[in-house]
Amino acid sequence: MPEQSSGDKPQGFRPLNWLKRAGQFFFALSFSSLTRRIVSLNLAGLVALVASILYLSQFRAGLIDARAQSLLVQAEIIAGAIAASATVQTNAITIDPDRLLDLKPGETYGGSDEYSPLDFPINPERVAPVLRTLISPTKTRARIYDPNGSLLVDSRNLENVLRYNLPPPAEKPGIVERGMVAVRTWLNRGDLPLYRELGPENGNGYAEVADALQGQKRSMVRVNARGEVIVSVAVPVLRSRAIHGALMLSTQGDDIDQMVTAERLAILKVGGVAAAVMIMLSLLLASTIAGPVRRLADSAERVRRRIKARIEIPDFTRRRDEIGHLSGALRDMTSALYSRIEAIEMFAADVAHELKNPLTSLRSAVETLPLARNETSRARLLEVIEHDVKRLDRLISDISDASRLDAELQRQDAIPVDLRRLLTTLVSVANETKLGHDVAVETRFEGRSPTDTFAVSGHDSRLGQVVSNLLSNAQSFSERGSKVRLTCRRVRGEIEIVVDDDGPGIRDDALERIFERFYTDRPHQGFGQNSGLGLSISKQIVDAHGGRIWAENRAGPPDDEGVPTVTGARFVVRLPAL
Repeated sequence: MPEQSSGDKPQGFRPLNWLKRAGQFFFALSFSSLTRRIVSLNLAGLVALVASILYLSQFRAGLIDARAQSLLVQAEIIAGAIAASATVQTNAITIDPDRLLDLKPGETYGGSDEYSPLDFPINPERVAPVLRTLISPTKTRARIYDPNGSLLVDSRNLENVLRYNLPPPAEKPGIVERGMVAVRTWLNRGDLPLYRELGPENGNGYAEVADALQGQKRSMVRVNARGEVIVSVAVPVLRSRAIHGALMLSTQGDDIDQMVTAERLAILKVGGVAAAVMIMLSLLLASTIAGPVRRLADSAERVRRRIKARIEIPDFTRRRDEIGHLSGALRDMTSALYSRIEAIEMFAADVAHELKNPLTSLRSAVETLPLARNETSRARLLEVIEHDVKRLDRLISDISDASRLDAELQRQDAIPVDLRRLLTTLVSVANETKLGHDVAVETRFEGRSPTDTFAVSGHDSRLGQVVSNLLSNAQSFSERGSKVRLTCRRVRGEIEIVVDDDGPGIRDDALERIFERFYTDRPHQGFGQNSGLGLSISKQIVDAHGGRIWAENRAGPPDDEGVPTVTGARFVVRLPAL
């Protein structure tokens, strides 16, 4: 017998490994609250359906109706046989002499009843063989009552007729049996009356017997104390159109219930199979929901706890459902969060660096002040201290404004902003105050009609801050007596705002850097006169409104060497039109 190679061993263990992984998978799912809810709700619907089928089973109602009809037919056949063979013959008529003496003139022996002038009593001794022959195969109980409602014959008392239907010796039922009886009674009772065993003299207490003695056949459905359905019928025993008694047939206590129980067991089996299938499908459904949600939650928890490394959120965007949408939203949110954290870290580093310079200068001046030998040196040091304090105040004010900007834009709701009205107001204020410069501002709107509103969605105060910063920046670089031109036009689906000046322009290497925080390039101004946050804040506001801002130089005629000259700077802002 060849030995098994070591390479074949892992293959033999693959089913065990698969079962182990499957068990771990379902074990993990079982502890998921979402999985338990999905399985519980699906099973609750199935249980409600099965319970309603068990309670409102049409099979049970149809079975009872069919059983009642069959009993009626059987009772009519047996009653006819009894009337034919179990009553006395005409030559055995008995007449009561005392009754004859009580007759009045013109009266017959039978009174006013046309069809019952003579009494034909049922002979119990002749009934037994008939019941023994007709009742034994039917597993039913037969009772015969005389015209007065007294019991003549009961099939239970006949020897060897329905011996197997005799009730067992009475024993005290246990807890399980009492519980089953209670459930069965609840399922079967409904609005059915309760069956009670009456005495032999109280046949008229059964409504169907009373009707049968009046010449009408009737069926009744009742429930006994054990919750078992009892179907009973009663028909009159007629001979020569005279009522000689009533025949009552009733089912055994467990006759119908056995068939109904068998049907309910079949329903429960089908329900069990459906429950197993539903649990498997619910677990599979939960695995496509709870599993990804758990992974997303774990990743979000790691993001919350992360210290240095960037955590990636699982990508389920290929799924065309809410889980994919949630995954994409979390990934975008996490990316924005990391970007915001990095921006805050860089902002804090830049703030610390910018504050350190004036503080260093201020400390040096303060330390040197006691060593000043004359009033001129002391006055110069005091000027340095005053300059550094003003610079710190300006830096702190601009830093505070920049730090509040994001929170303010997030808290406030965007509203429609009419740029025509906003720009007209800002230009009017700039021309009146000149913003510290003798430079006028011209405005022009290029639209299809003079009434165009050039509306955008946003925050009017912050958009006004952007335009004010651009106008102030253009005026500060323009010579006295020159003009700054502001133009507003529509470019496809955007509103474009252009600010032109006649200044020296922007160095090529500084076209992008001018929007960085704390960057400033003003050779004509003294050091520390500008915080370098104005254009950075403007770019932050425009980005928050979904727009763009950039700077470029205005090209003039070429010089002697053919190189285009720079006639000034141009700042362009584009915002989505409303």
